Amino acid sequence: MRTLSVIIPSFNEEDYIEDALRSVSFADEIILIDSFSTDKTVELAKPYITKLLQREFDNFSAQKNYALEHASGEWVLFLDADERVTHSLEDEIKQTISQPKHSGYKINFPHFYMNRFLYHHSDDVLRLVKRAGAHYTGTVHEKLHCEGSIGKLKNHMLHYTYKGLEPYILKKESYAWFQAEQLYEKGKKATWFHLWIKPGYRFFRSYILKGGFRDGIPGLTVAMVNAYGVFQRYVKLRLLHKQLR
Repeated sequence: MRTLSVIIPSFNEEDYIEDALRSVSFADEIILIDSFSTDKTVELAKPYITKLLQREFDNFSAQKNYALEHASGEWVLFLDADERVTHSLEDEIKQTISQPKHSGYKINFPHFYMNRFLYHHSDDVLRLVKRAGAHYTGTVHEKLHCEGSIGKLKNHMLHYTYKGLEPYILKKESYAWFQAEQLYEKGKKATWFHLWIKPGYRFFRSYILKGGFRDGIPGLTVAMVNAYGVFQRYVKLRLLHKQLR
């Protein structure tokens, strides 16, 4: 019988954490890796979890790699507090790890915005892996690695991505600083190509190539904010080079 550990990173997620934990109650082990939340996140989570880990946040990869070291399941599923495993996805996960054909599996995440799921603005993300050899790299948009081939599950993960337009923009602003700092440390500089062409292509990719136009106004909004996020990344990189942060 193959076992499953679920790892959930958290910081002040009291509005979301219980629903996330309930959705993975089928797991053999549930680990909360918390960055010392100041709200009721930990208190609300305790009845559902197997193990509580608390660690000062430095970057996303370090948090998740730390939790991986404390996991005992043969398989590991990574879940964020604003994500939910549906019953269909639960059944597929159980079936998949009982007779695995790959060492890791991507799951499709349609984004949720303006009270609807944007099925044309979605991502396939590696989240279910064999624990042995699995690890994360990167500080902002961290990347999960596993040893062996990667497949894809058929069922979606529900992702309540954006709590509203203002939090969405603030999140992009925060990520832009992280990404700009990474580029600055590597000696990269922002050119007019980065300030004009890259944001334009991000909009085109999100709205046209990925079919975001089929998601109506929410799809248009997401495409525009994503383009804004790319623009801000390189604006902030210029500010760092000019010592104007």
